[in-house]
Amino acid sequence: MGAAWHNRGMINLRNIDLNLLKALDVLLDERNVTRAAARLSLTQPAMSGMLTRLRDSFGDPLFVRAQRGIVPTQRALDLAGPVKQVLGDIEALLQPPAFDPASATTTVRIAATDYALRAVAVPFIAALKRSAPLVRVALLPVEGEQVQVQLERGEIDIALITPETTPPDLHARRLFDETYVCAMRAGHPAASDAELSLDTFCALDHALVSYAGGGFDGVTDTALAALGRQRLVTLSVKSFLVVPEILRDSDLVAVVPRRLVAGVDGLALFDPPVAVPGFTKVAAWHERTHRDAGQRWLRELLFDSVQAAST
Repeated sequence: MGAAWHNRGMINLRNIDLNLLKALDVLLDERNVTRAAARLSLTQPAMSGMLTRLRDSFGDPLFVRAQRGIVPTQRALDLAGPVKQVLGDIEALLQPPAFDPASATTTVRIAATDYALRAVAVPFIAALKRSAPLVRVALLPVEGEQVQVQLERGEIDIALITPETTPPDLHARRLFDETYVCAMRAGHPAASDAELSLDTFCALDHALVSYAGGGFDGVTDTALAALGRQRLVTLSVKSFLVVPEILRDSDLVAVVPRRLVAGVDGLALFDPPVAVPGFTKVAAWHERTHRDAGQRWLRELLFDSVQAAST
């Protein structure tokens, strides 16, 4: 204790680490090496060693023996406030930022097909506006093989795609399994039948959605070909969203995902007379946003809203 402290004020930052600052803070609180050691789950010799390092680093004894424990020097008292501030700032830095939906003004960018807009984005946006009215949503088209690059660059935050098109190193969660129905206007001549026979189905005038554009066959035609049958397809469109309106105003029929036409007025729905394989829709996101508090909240709302719309 009687040593001269020649280096007062000359601090070598290389000798200071977070544990030393924590030790100093606890010593200032406890004014007792034994209690400080217990609070930090250290042995008393280890605590004494840290005090020695602190004295060397700050060029000051920092604490001197007293009748009961130790008392801080003026230098230690001067350090008390700044050290607590530094430790508080570091703790805040290490804590995930709080996310308040009611006041959040963040933007979420979702890539989706037009079908996914109807089946996923519509219920999500309705739920979002109730809970986080200031959050902005950008709905963007899915660009196939560019999805991973878009997610990596932050151009999109969530992609609504299928397991087959989800790159393996992305995070993904299944949203739902979709099935197909045959839809037609409620007053269609075939709508009076209790069920749709294969012969009637093949004789009807069909519309088909071709994502690539201009195609006149799809999964339904593949299933029919396996039975040695074919249907008449006279209209090819690139977007699902126009299909309900086309069906209501014509005698065309279409095999479409059930969620696209569920609850749409003026349409009659039938199970296809041929087994048409459905598909699974997933939400995929990048590690970049996996732990972000706001993005986590938005994803959970997306999952919950889709589940609620499915029940």
